Amino acid sequence: MIDLRSDTVTRPTKPMLEAMFAAQVGDDVFNEDPTISALEEKTAALFAKEAGLFCPSGTMTNQIAIKVHTQPGDEVICENTCHIYNYEGGGISFNSGAQAKLLAGDRGRLNAKQIEENINPVFDWMARTSLVSIENTCNRSGGSYYSLAGMKEISELCKKHSLKYHLDGARIFNALVETGDSPQSVGILFDSISVCLSKGLGAPVGSVLLGDKEFIRKARRIRKVFGGGMRQAGYLAAAGIYALDHNTKRLKEDHSRAQILAAALGSLSFVENILPVDSNIIIFTLSDKMKSEDMVAKLKEKHIISTGFGKQTIRFVTHLDFTDDMLEKTVKALKAL
Repeated sequence: MIDLRSDTVTRPTKPMLEAMFAAQVGDDVFNEDPTISALEEKTAALFAKEAGLFCPSGTMTNQIAIKVHTQPGDEVICENTCHIYNYEGGGISFNSGAQAKLLAGDRGRLNAKQIEENINPVFDWMARTSLVSIENTCNRSGGSYYSLAGMKEISELCKKHSLKYHLDGARIFNALVETGDSPQSVGILFDSISVCLSKGLGAPVGSVLLGDKEFIRKARRIRKVFGGGMRQAGYLAAAGIYALDHNTKRLKEDHSRAQILAAALGSLSFVENILPVDSNIIIFTLSDKMKSEDMVAKLKEKHIISTGFGKQTIRFVTHLDFTDDMLEKTVKALKAL
C-alpha cells in the first residue's frame, strides 16, 4: 500500500534499526540512560538550548511546556488551526487549567501586531495572558512556515510584555530546509521548543522538549506526573539520534514530491482548490462532482491510502517511505480517476 495519510506512518530503516539494537541503555527515570542523555544533549545543542527532555510524543512535550509556563486561569495565545488546541484532547484546559485565545492567522501564522492587540490588560476579571505558542510548519494550512524575521518580532514582543514563547516544532526541520535558517537562529528566540522525531525524520517514537536547565527541571517532574517517565527507552532515543544525523536534509525530496502531486491534482476537473504547497503537506478541496469519501475509496482500490481532512477536503503528506516509484504510481492513479 502507498500511505499518504501522514508522515507519522514511516517505519525504521535497516540502518536505523541497527542503531537502535546497538544502543546502550539504562533507567532514564534515574537519569541513567546514556543514549537518552546523548539525544537530549544533541538536540539542545542544535537549537542553542541548555537542556532537553525526551518524551513519547509531541503532544506530551507541548502540554508539558504549557503546564510549566502557565498557572490555572491563565490564557494562551495561539492560532485557531494550531495543533495544541485542535488535536491534543483539550489538554490546555484539562492539564493546565488555562484557556486558549484563538487568533486567525495568515495560513496558520501569527504576527506580532495581532498578538499585541490581544494581550489582556491586567484586570482582576480577565485571564492573565502568559504564553504565546506558534506552530512551524502549520499543519492545517498546508505546511506553511514562518520567516525568521516574523518569529523574531514575536519573540521581541513577548520579552516586552513578559510573556513566555513556545514553538510547536512538529515539523521544524521541514521549515528549516526551505528557509535555510540554522536551528540555532530559531532556538534562541524561544523559551521552549518541541522537536518531533517521528514525522518527517522517520523515527518510530518520540519528541524532545528544549529549554533552559530550570525549565527542563520542572518539565521532568511534570513528565513523570503525566506518565511519561520511561525506563530503558534508549533504544528509541537511538532512532532519534540516527534521524537527526541522516534524515533532515533529505526532507527536500519530500517537498519536491509534494509539488508534483499538487500539479497532478491541479489537472483534475473535480479538484476545486489546492492550498499553496510549501513543504510536504498537500490539502485540497473537491467540487460537488466528486465526494471526498468516494475519492478516498477509489484511491484505496488502487492501493493508495488517504484521509479526509474536513468537508470535501483531503490531505496528502509525503514522507520518507513515499518513493519516486510510489509517486509515479500515485500520479497515474490520480489521472485515471
